[in-house]
Amino acid sequence: RPALTQEHLEGVTTASTFVLDQPRCVFKDFGNAVIWLVVALDKDASTFNNSAGPGTPETAFQSFPKSVSAYMTLNATLDSYPCPKPAGDITVLRVGSETSCADDNSRPTCNGPLPGPGPYRVKFLALEGSVPVAETAWSMPITLRTAKSPNSISTAGSGHSGGMIAITAILSILLAILLAALVAMLVFGGSDSCGSSTFSKPESVTVRRYNTHHVYDQPAAR
Repeated sequence: RPALTQEHLEGVTTASTFVLDQPRCVFKDFGNAVIWLVVALDKDASTFNNSAGPGTPETAFQSFPKSVSAYMTLNATLDSYPCPKPAGDITVLRVGSETSCADDNSRPTCNGPLPGPGPYRVKFLALEGSVPVAETAWSMPITLRTAKSPNSISTAGSGHSGGMIAITAILSILLAILLAALVAMLVFGGSDSCGSSTFSKPESVTVRRYNTHHVYDQPAAR
């Protein structure tokens, strides 16, 4: 029975995708088969006909769930699902991960985003040519996440408390005052320093010549 993966992964279910474990060691006796994933709404799973061929209007993703009760996608051979599982490998399938082909009618087996929260059921079906040769049981119902409406989100009692908002506001005001004071200091401090700067011409230095009196008192000097 297919099931949501038990691997520790983010987003095992989202608003348009879910992650399954790969069918390892399930179809090992059918080496020539191609394994398909069948996705149906929970209420329509029991009405799916295994003889419905993949890639036909009867099983096209683009018509699901309006006129198609189940679509077929993620085809793979047994080479993609070796048994036993290699140690350390994360062997999962994300259903609903392809957005580029969601509206492309030439890709009826597109693994496109799921159109709503479900619930869905899935199973793996092995085909040899167009002949069903083996299948798993249907999964348990799988319900996707639903985004909350903005109008339904209450702002009272959630998020930041009133005290935290007040502290944040006070800190913001103090920071603004500090920045204003710093700017004012730079502006006025710069202008004062420019206005008070004076340059004076250095006074010329003269050196007087002194004659010592005792030299002229010498008879020879006279």
